[in-house]
Amino acid sequence: MNYRMLLCFVLLWSSLTSLHAQEAPPKNWFNLDPQTDSIGGVSTERTYQNLLKGKKGRTVIVAVLDSGVDYEHEDLREVMWVNADEIPGNGVDDDKNGYVDDIHGWNFIGNKNGQNVHHDTYEVTRLYKSLKAKYEGKNPASLSGDEKKEYEKYQEYKKVIDEKLKDAKPKAENFGATLDAIKALEKAIGKDSITPADLKRFNSKDRLLTAAKEFMLGNMEDGTSFQYIKDQIEELYEYYNNQVAYSYNLEYDSRKIVGDNYADVNERYYGNPDVRGPDARHGTHVAGIIGAKRNNGVGMNGVADNVRIMSVRTVPDGDERDKDVANAIYYAVDNGAAVINMSFGKGASPEKEAVDKAVKYALKHDVLIVHAAGNDGKENDFTNNFPNDKFQKKGLFSPKYAENWLEVGASHWEGGESAAASFSNYSKDLVDVFAPGTEIYSTVPGSKYEDLQGTSMAAPVVAGVAAVLRSYYPDLSARQVKDIIMQSVTPVQDKVTKPGTDDLVPFSQLAVSGGYVNLYKAIELAGRTKGKRTFEWAKNKKNGKEPAAVP
Repeated sequence: MNYRMLLCFVLLWSSLTSLHAQEAPPKNWFNLDPQTDSIGGVSTERTYQNLLKGKKGRTVIVAVLDSGVDYEHEDLREVMWVNADEIPGNGVDDDKNGYVDDIHGWNFIGNKNGQNVHHDTYEVTRLYKSLKAKYEGKNPASLSGDEKKEYEKYQEYKKVIDEKLKDAKPKAENFGATLDAIKALEKAIGKDSITPADLKRFNSKDRLLTAAKEFMLGNMEDGTSFQYIKDQIEELYEYYNNQVAYSYNLEYDSRKIVGDNYADVNERYYGNPDVRGPDARHGTHVAGIIGAKRNNGVGMNGVADNVRIMSVRTVPDGDERDKDVANAIYYAVDNGAAVINMSFGKGASPEKEAVDKAVKYALKHDVLIVHAAGNDGKENDFTNNFPNDKFQKKGLFSPKYAENWLEVGASHWEGGESAAASFSNYSKDLVDVFAPGTEIYSTVPGSKYEDLQGTSMAAPVVAGVAAVLRSYYPDLSARQVKDIIMQSVTPVQDKVTKPGTDDLVPFSQLAVSGGYVNLYKAIELAGRTKGKRTFEWAKNKKNGKEPAAVP
C-alpha cells in the first residue's frame, strides 16, 4: 500500500461522523399510528386491530420489479407467489406463457444457461458510448441542425461522465486503501469483535496499522462498533469502485450475458427463472415491506396480509434498461398482478415509448403501478426522472398521463421540519404522496433483517397499502385505489425543510396530496366510497384544477 494513503485517514475521519449510530425509531415505526403512537407511520397495526379485525380479504398479487427476491427467506417463503400451472425444474413451459419454470416470477437480466447480470452501466454511459462512435473527432460546424442537437447531447454526456469519474476514482482508491488497512489491523489483533480497549493495547511499528488504529479509536468514541465502521467503509468503497469499473465504464457491456437481440424492443421471451439473482438485498427488503408474513413471531410485519409476492428481476447494480422494464410490466400483468412496485429510476429513457406502451397495457388491465420518486434531493420533472407517468406520444383520444400510477417520496420518522427525508425527490405536481422511507427495518437475504432507507422503501409501503385496499375492497379499480390513497393522507400542517436545501416550505410544495399515506384513513374512505367513481380527484389535481370534495 502506498504511504501517501495515510492522508486518506485524516480526510475520511470527518466523513464517517454521519455514519455513526444515532437515535433510532422503533423497528416497526412505518406501521405505527401518528395519533396513538406519536410517530409518522401509516397506521397499519391500528387498521388491523380496529377496522379489519374479523374481516376476510382476497389474496392480491404484488409484483416486485427489482434486483431479485430471496424467496426462501423465513419471513417471505409463505407469501411468495407460486405459478401453480408450472412444474418446477422440468425444463418445460407447462403453462405455455412463454417462460420456462417461472415458479415465483421471471428474470429478464439473465440467460437460458442460468448466467445473470450483476453490474451494469448507467444509461448516460450507454447513450454517450453510442454518440461517441458517431461524433468523436467531428467538426460541429459541418453538422446538420439535427446532428448539432445530438452533438450537444454528446458533449453534455461526456462532461457528466468525465466529472463523475474524476470524483469516483480517488474516492474508490482512498476508501479501498482505508478498508485494506482496517482489515490488516483486524488480522493483526486477531479477534472477531474488537473493542476500544483492544485497540489501545495494540502497538505496532507499522505506520499504516498505527494510523488505522487511531482512525478506528476516534470513530468508536461514541460507542460505534468496529464492525459497523468497517462495513460502512466497505460499502463506500464498493459504491465508488463500481462507478469506475462498471457504471461509467465505456468498455463494459453486460448485455452479452443476456444474449437477446437488444435492438429489438419488442422481443419478449428471454431470460431465466432465477428470480433471486446474485444480489437480492434491495428487492428482498422491498418485498418484506410490502408483505412479510404478519404475526408469525419472527422478523417483522409487512403492510399487507393477504398478499403474494411475484419477483420479476429487472434491476442490476446500475441502470435498468427500458426493454426489460417494459417486459417486466407485461409479465406481471399477464400473470395476475394487481399492484406493481417499481423502486428504481434513472435520468434518461431512450426507449420510453416501449415503457409507455407497457404502462398503458397495465392501465387497460386495471393494474396499479407504484413508483419511487428518487433520492437526489431534487425537484422531479418529466425530463430528469424516468420512468414517469407522462406518455411520450398520445393519440387524439388517449390519456396524457397514466392514471394508474402513484409517484412516492420518502418521509422521515422524526416529523416536524424533518418530515420530508433530506434525500427525497419532490414535486408539487408530479410526486403524488410521501410515505415512510428512513431507517426501515425489513428482510434481506439469508433470513436476515436490516435498516435501509430511500424512496425505494417508501414505494413498497404504498404498494402494501394499495394491496390491502384491493384485498378488502376488490371492486375498487386501480384508479380509485390511487385516488383514495391520495385523498386519505395524513396532512403535514407545519412547514418542512425542502430536500436539498435549508428552506422551509409548505408540504404542499413537495407532493400533490400534501401529506403521507395513512392506511387507516384509506380504509375508512374506501368504506364510504363503495365503488363510486372517485379518480377524477387525482386527475383534476394533476391538471391544475380544484379537486372535488372528499366523499
